[in-house]
Amino acid sequence: MSDYDSVSADIETEEEIPEEHPRYQDLLTRHRIEAGVEKGITHLQGMHAEGRGSAFDYLLGEETIPSADAAERAAAAHLLLADRPVLSINGNVAALVPGEMAALADAVDADLEVNLFNRTPDRIEAIAEHLREHGADDVKGLEADARIPNLDHERSKVDADGIYAADVVLVPLEDGDRAEALDEMGKTEIVIDLNPLSRSPQVADVPVVDNIIRAVPTITEHARELADADEADLRAIVADFDRERALEAAEERIRSGDL
Repeated sequence: MSDYDSVSADIETEEEIPEEHPRYQDLLTRHRIEAGVEKGITHLQGMHAEGRGSAFDYLLGEETIPSADAAERAAAAHLLLADRPVLSINGNVAALVPGEMAALADAVDADLEVNLFNRTPDRIEAIAEHLREHGADDVKGLEADARIPNLDHERSKVDADGIYAADVVLVPLEDGDRAEALDEMGKTEIVIDLNPLSRSPQVADVPVVDNIIRAVPTITEHARELADADEADLRAIVADFDRERALEAAEERIRSGDL
């Protein structure tokens, strides 16, 4: 058995994962989800969701493909053009990219809002505190004084001055019915999802088919590069992005991926 094969999923800190491991990103995400469950910010069901995503990422080659990078650049342009951008945070997002989401919020002057399917006051506060520990200045989602129409579960609960009022919403790792409900509200949706065939990217204005641990930092990098761009240039980036072509490119890459 090789040293790579002997790496345990039961590591205590992510620093113990060797970066030269061929499945480094997969081991990293698994560890962060497990740590999130232990900390009370990630639901056990999130582990199953992460497993599904890992399979798609494996077929993508565990890299950001060109169509995903184009989507990430378009996402940055949308967020910079927005009047009220909001980044939605669920348990898996909080576990996987808390500091990265705080950095993106800072780069595009967006609000962070916690929104959960398995919602409890303790879990909401634990995620908010976790985000603050990773650099977030302010976190919405605790008020839950508005409801997304045509949605009857806990994810319908949002802040009136947050997701409900937003014009552009980044909704990574989301369920399809909530993505559809936000689309029906007329919001510009940016979705990060490793399955191009799921409902969330299918209804998104900008479907980002990439691993969230790569996607969020790349969107932030693009946003910083475009920070001084004028509105016309940003709108040109938005107009040039072809969502259908991006989905088709991702599906083709996955179907042709080597097992």
